[in-house]
Amino acid sequence: MQDKRIKGIDPDVPPSGTGCVECLATGSWWFHLRRCAQCGHIGCCDDSLNKHATKHYHDTGHPIIQSFEPGEDWFYSYITEDIVDGPELAPPHSHPVTQPTPGPEGKVPRRWQWVLQNAG
Repeated sequence: MQDKRIKGIDPDVPPSGTGCVECLATGSWWFHLRRCAQCGHIGCCDDSLNKHATKHYHDTGHPIIQSFEPGEDWFYSYITEDIVDGPELAPPHSHPVTQPTPGPEGKVPRRWQWVLQNAG
């Protein structure tokens, strides 16, 4: 039987948690979450202040992420800079629907849209 694994994706690895690892460690907040398809690291998207998912790619070379937002299942390749196909990953497939977006609860500034629009 042929191995159908895709380079940069390990479907058996669970996510690292329900929020951006680095934002939680530093007390920061995120807009949307992304999951490394290779190691399960949860990082914040490029529309977030800290862009931890992309920083994880630059630090590790892990090339593919999947959305970690409820109802989204798309994959993105940093190498091709495009949406790619991927298998179903180990659950959970998103942060809890009760977790606010942006998040985490209690860390998001009241004027978060203004903060993101004016982040430099």
